[in-house]
Amino acid sequence: MPEDQQLKLNPLRSAPNLLTLMRICMAPFLVAAIIEGHYLLSFSLFVAAGLTDALDGLLARVLKQRSVLGHYLDPVADKLLLSTLFLVLFYKGLMPATVTVLVFGRDVAILLVAAILYAAVGRREFHPSVFGKANTLAQIGAVAAVLLHQLTPALWVAVTREVALGATIALTVASGLHYAWLVSRRGATPAASGAGAK
Repeated sequence: MPEDQQLKLNPLRSAPNLLTLMRICMAPFLVAAIIEGHYLLSFSLFVAAGLTDALDGLLARVLKQRSVLGHYLDPVADKLLLSTLFLVLFYKGLMPATVTVLVFGRDVAILLVAAILYAAVGRREFHPSVFGKANTLAQIGAVAAVLLHQLTPALWVAVTREVALGATIALTVASGLHYAWLVSRRGATPAASGAGAK
């Protein structure tokens, strides 16, 4: 059986999906390292997780191993890791409450809206917006800066931490509002089509 046909039958064998699963498996070790105060280890694991995130997308394009599973698994892995880290860092007193509440509340709201859209109209596609992608990058930068700040008191690290946290707040609000606008447009489209059909 050709290799590409085997991948279609078992998408878990593809390199990008294996990297995504590896990133999910790293989450509990990363959380444990933060809770126990091993910040050098946690920072290293977070960098490694970021590298797997970059590599899975690159390999999916280069090896032409894109799959439906990977399409859904990759963003779920990102949200699972980042949301968990924000909560754990907040628990340790390293992440401001405002940032944590905004980030976690936005992710929960998006998941609920996606579930409602699927249940109501069978819509499975919920593509990330430019604001959403920028927000994810800001969140990654914020977590990295917070962890790095525990390793060194350098001024540039402290400044980077404040900038990343501020960007996370702004982009979380902006992306949340943008998603709400997109959902309102999608919700209005079927109604308008139905009125026209009558």
